[in-house]
Amino acid sequence: MKKVLLIDDERPLLEMLDISLRSDGYTVFTAENGAAGLEIFQREKPPLVVTDIKMPGMNGLELLRKIRESGQEAEVIVITGHGDMDTSIAALQLGASDYITKPVRDAALTIALDRAREKLAISRRLREYTQNLEQMVERRTAELKAAQQELLRNERLTTIGETVTGLAHYIKNILNGLRGGMYKINSGVNRDDRPLLKEGWDMANRNLAKISQLVLDLLSYSRGPMAQFKVHDPGPIALEVVESLQHLAGENNIRLRCVLDETPGQAVLDPDGIHRTLLNLVSNALEACMYDANRSKQFEVVVRTFRETDEQGKEFLVLEVADNGSGMSEEVRENLFTRFFSTKGDKGTGIGLLITQKIIQEHGGRIDVASREGEGTCFQIRLNMTPP
Repeated sequence: MKKVLLIDDERPLLEMLDISLRSDGYTVFTAENGAAGLEIFQREKPPLVVTDIKMPGMNGLELLRKIRESGQEAEVIVITGHGDMDTSIAALQLGASDYITKPVRDAALTIALDRAREKLAISRRLREYTQNLEQMVERRTAELKAAQQELLRNERLTTIGETVTGLAHYIKNILNGLRGGMYKINSGVNRDDRPLLKEGWDMANRNLAKISQLVLDLLSYSRGPMAQFKVHDPGPIALEVVESLQHLAGENNIRLRCVLDETPGQAVLDPDGIHRTLLNLVSNALEACMYDANRSKQFEVVVRTFRETDEQGKEFLVLEVADNGSGMSEEVRENLFTRFFSTKGDKGTGIGLLITQKIIQEHGGRIDVASREGEGTCFQIRLNMTPP
């Protein structure tokens, strides 16, 4: 049903417009002043309002302002005197849909009402489209969240599967080593062969040490931050790591040395964590030399500690482990800190570098690696000189 409210203080004009609009199929409400028109508007809520501007009491502009403040959807057409352009502009600025001038002609009013109805229809369609769009966005968002959760579950299952597979291979090798050691022990006992007995015992002990270290690594990686920070000189830590691995380096003709800055100073760090980190990196560097196919090299592993200052004057403690071993391809470098990735095949789990990365993150530092296949690798750890 088409409803329209007519407001004008000229009774003959109201009656003429009432008759004309009713013949066009409108349900018409009339009022002779702004206050009465506002009361009818609030009660009947017509979508179309035609009002004179100049009326005693509440004029058309004030009525238009109150209609807009009500928040109700309605299009307002104002009637102005001929040539009163300033008032028409003011009405449009307040949100009037259109204006017509006196004397009011039926054709002009019909066109203005048709335009107003079209604006209302467009507004309704736009509102419905917006509501549908919001519902579509909400639906798509819910679907995306569900897909993300499913992807996360799948990634977790994949990670668990990869972890179990990697650990299973590594543990299987350890068990094979243990079985080999037990076989030699049993054979040594049966034959009363003490050298064979000792060989089997040593083999069993080595594999027991591997399984113990694996358990410790898993516990270390899974637990929360355990760093115990204190002011400490990094030099003695580096020296202790190098000394502990000199026998392994000597057995494989690798030169292992430590180069300390003359004044590296003390830094706030976790000594046990840094010792563990350097031990992992130096052990990997030695193995990179041991497994290098090019046996014509004079292999060398160098551990350095020094202080570095960036462009902003911020100081860092740098721990560096460099070797001239087998090096790494770009693909290997990109996967270095991937969960349980190892370049040692069945001989490693990749947990060592994950623990190293975790320790450095707990220090608020960073670890960088540069490597060229066949030429060697250099790991650099940068730690802030202040606590994380």
